[in-house]
Amino acid sequence: QVQLVESGGGLVQPGGSLRLSCAVSGSFSSITTMGWYRQAPGKQRELVATITSGGRANYADSVKGRFTISRDNAKNTVYLQMNNQKPEDTAVYYCKAVVVVVTTKIQATDYWGQGTQVTVSS
Repeated sequence: QVQLVESGGGLVQPGGSLRLSCAVSGSFSSITTMGWYRQAPGKQRELVATITSGGRANYADSVKGRFTISRDNAKNTVYLQMNNQKPEDTAVYYCKAVVVVVTTKIQATDYWGQGTQVTVSS
């Protein structure tokens, strides 16, 4: 059983900062890509940032230069540092991990966290 537990959401003023964390636990062989997605009310879930196991990051244009994704492979944890936040960053943020299990075959499965609310408001 694989679980993703997110933390770090909350209320922040415009221009402020928050740091999200997502820890993966359970039985698996490895984790490939990890990422953060968000869903605002009435909108579809959208990609925020992803990072490969080798540390290559990819960002949505809307967050480039403000958000930084990182990961600690030893802790199976991914982080999202959000700076200079804007009201349009308000959403539920979800982490995703592509978890690999090797038995008689190699199986990669997407797992999602439960989501954490981020509200940017004065």
